[in-house]
Parts: sequence; C-alpha cells; structure tokens
Amino acid sequence: MFWTPELATYLEDAPWPATKEELLDYCNRTGAPMQVIDNLMELDDTEEQTYEGIEDIWPEYEAASDDMFFNDDDDMNDY
Repeated sequence: MFWTPELATYLEDAPWPATKEELLDYCNRTGAPMQVIDNLMELDDTEEQTYEGIEDIWPEYEAASDDMFFNDDDDMNDY
C-alpha cells in the first residue's frame, strides 16, 4: 500500500466507521483514483473488520497531512 496525503483526502468524507466493502463502494461512487481503490483492496478481507477513520488504514496520516502545507505561508510571500 502506498498512501499520500492527496490520496487520503478522497477518504476524508467517507462514511466512518466503515468496512472495506463500504469504503470501496464509496470510492467507486465518488470517482476516487484507482490508486485509492488498489490500496483499499490490499486491506485484510475480514468481513467484520470496521475502520473508524483513515488513521486505522494509514497510521501516519495525521503526521503526513500536517507536513502537506509546511511552507505554504512562505511561498505566498514570494508573489
């Protein structure tokens, strides 16, 4: 599985808590990129497994999303 903050944003509005099948259905309905669907397909196939949020799927999400906008303020001053 390869996650980036950009890919994870496709799951921010997902119907949490959700099963793997519910997440796959959500991503198919909302037009998420194939990489997001591929990542979800790699999750365990336990029928009763429920994920409470993106952090259950990608534990580093919070740290990665904090870094995503690291230098935005500095870049805006250059214009």
